[in-house]
Amino acid sequence: MSRPFLLGVALAALVVSPVLAQERDAGERQRLLDLAYALGESHALRQVCEGEGDQYWRARMVRLTEVEQADQAFDVQMRERFNTGFASRRSEYPTCDAASRKAEQQAARRGQALAQKLSRSVRKASPPVHDPDSMAEGEGAR
Repeated sequence: MSRPFLLGVALAALVVSPVLAQERDAGERQRLLDLAYALGESHALRQVCEGEGDQYWRARMVRLTEVEQADQAFDVQMRERFNTGFASRRSEYPTCDAASRKAEQQAARRGQALAQKLSRSVRKASPPVHDPDSMAEGEGAR
């Protein structure tokens, strides 16, 4: 399974149960900014090899900003971090080669780790779902 695919899965887990960005603590907000940067890096590195028309990671960033529903100032920060990550990697890796592929994998691993941490914090913050039809709570047979 490819690293970019795994990052996509982890990012999907993040957006399943979003917590509004303004309710996040400073550590979570920093992780979101770091994730935006990693998405920008991944977008630049993927475009180097797949072409300018490839919008895979940019679309994930757009989805992240939609789900977060952040206040305007934090939304701007996330977009700036994405653009900074993009510009950094675009200038460092202008052509597709083994080094750019390796850098893409490294960016994906960082992004995956950040998305997993954010996903865990969302799950901790979400109230448990009570299933009235569940027998797990010792309700006995119906």
